[in-house]
Amino acid sequence: MALITLARDLRRRKARERTGSFVAEGVRTVEELLRSSLAVEGALVSPQLAVSPRGAALRALLAERQVPVVEVDDTEFTTAADTESPQGVLAVATIPARSWAAVPLAGAIRVLVLDAVQDPGNVGTMLRTAAALGAAATVSVAGTVDLWNAKVVRSAMGAHFAHPAFATSWEDLDRWRLANHVSVWGADARGSALPGRLADVPSRLALVVGNEGSGLTADARSRIERLVALPLVDVESLNVAVAAGILLYTLRADPDESPGVHAVARGRA
Repeated sequence: MALITLARDLRRRKARERTGSFVAEGVRTVEELLRSSLAVEGALVSPQLAVSPRGAALRALLAERQVPVVEVDDTEFTTAADTESPQGVLAVATIPARSWAAVPLAGAIRVLVLDAVQDPGNVGTMLRTAAALGAAATVSVAGTVDLWNAKVVRSAMGAHFAHPAFATSWEDLDRWRLANHVSVWGADARGSALPGRLADVPSRLALVVGNEGSGLTADARSRIERLVALPLVDVESLNVAVAAGILLYTLRADPDESPGVHAVARGRA
């Protein structure tokens, strides 16, 4: 299949699942892809890429790395691009095979669980935040947007090229958490405040954040040991990605730090 045809096809989740490939679009995202260990199958470029020095440098790097490159005109490129203002480069890469076996278990760990979170921008932001704050993994369960959706990849800015991020089932999550003694907390507006000391927080913790509009699903609630919430002032709720970031920072797995904030994110915007 021609690369441009494949790139168009990979807009669909079923195509990504069938081929095991995804699209990374934009100068920064492709730069991060080339820095990663993921296999790059090919790149599509248009004359627009060479307009900026950074774009020209990326074009040279693609040649240096011997990535197969297909050159098309700007009009053709827009038929494969997912952005409103394309930067003239996208790459097709192989989705890494990841599972619970890839999650490190040494010391204190935090895992972010995305429960039917549907906005790609929110999911990408949470992936990047989880990676930045040292989470051991980010996993998605049923109802969550595909982690390799082009908008998720762009929003994450390359974070999950290295950060362990993958889709799982509730049943597989159950097997992993029970085998490894991992507690499960959930973000909910009716939850309680966080403990004031990290010593009172489980060393191994999976945090579940829910859908932007409806919160945690019944599957999540049946597994959660404790519901926690942010004490908000003058607003009903926060964007789920913002709230998850506060939570991950507050619960960072550092025994020498105090949580500092008696709060946890709500699972809705």
